[in-house]
Amino acid sequence: MAAVTMRLPAARAPLDSSAPRGGEKHLVAPGDTITTDTGYMRGHGTYVEDDKLIASVAGVVERVNKLVCVRALKARYNGEIGDIVVGRITEVQQKRWKVETNSRLDSVLLLSSINLPGGELRRKSAEDELAMRDYLQEGDLISAEVQSIFSDGAVSLHTRSLKYGKLAQGVLVQVSPSLVKRQKTHFHDLPCGASVILGNNGFIWIYPTPEQRDDEAGGYTANLEPVPLSDREVISRLRNCVMALVTHKIMLFDTSILYCYEASLPHQIKDILKPEVTEEIVLEARQRLLDSEG
Repeated sequence: MAAVTMRLPAARAPLDSSAPRGGEKHLVAPGDTITTDTGYMRGHGTYVEDDKLIASVAGVVERVNKLVCVRALKARYNGEIGDIVVGRITEVQQKRWKVETNSRLDSVLLLSSINLPGGELRRKSAEDELAMRDYLQEGDLISAEVQSIFSDGAVSLHTRSLKYGKLAQGVLVQVSPSLVKRQKTHFHDLPCGASVILGNNGFIWIYPTPEQRDDEAGGYTANLEPVPLSDREVISRLRNCVMALVTHKIMLFDTSILYCYEASLPHQIKDILKPEVTEEIVLEARQRLLDSEG
């Protein structure tokens, strides 16, 4: 019979993790007045009423020169051209796939926006259209790049690079898009033996680092070989570390995840999500981040 962990409720002091160096973050709720200065420009998440700039969403006030906007603490993904996303195929349609990317509307991957197996470049034929389900079918996970935004806000994707395509074995973690830090690259091979794709849409894919890149398949074959126990343990630990960082609203990028992973090594994987252990690990990871910035 499996052991059951019993816990009694206990008050814990809230972490001041959201406070950056140099002052407190300005948190607002819908309807809060941000400023009465008429010299500011209205950005996303704000509106003007009676010469007051008022928040329309709950989040953090961000100022860039005279532009004021509110970054929502929890929101659907709003696509930007060039973003790296992880998504799930929900429907195969004529000359296109519908993809769930955590946005308000389903994203679209056109048949003309993919590389054929092997990276072959040519015009897509009627035979390719009939073989669409051989490339990607419902339930498949993919990595892709945002190519354009439609007028209704829907996102158009492309996989015209051999680093994009179908994802094989790994773990998908869904977080708020606002917690994923924008970087030059969102594909990271971590020194602990696993790799992560940090989708700008809040979908994070953790998988074993491949020994060699199979570019001949063009990103449409999935390696379904059994994953060794050691790799599964690393992936599970990384997944729990990501959830620990999310609990304390720490931005997710390769360094923060790696520091949290290293801080968690003295603990068992199943214990990482215990509140007191999570707090200890995140405090250590945050301190290392602050030291590295300093």
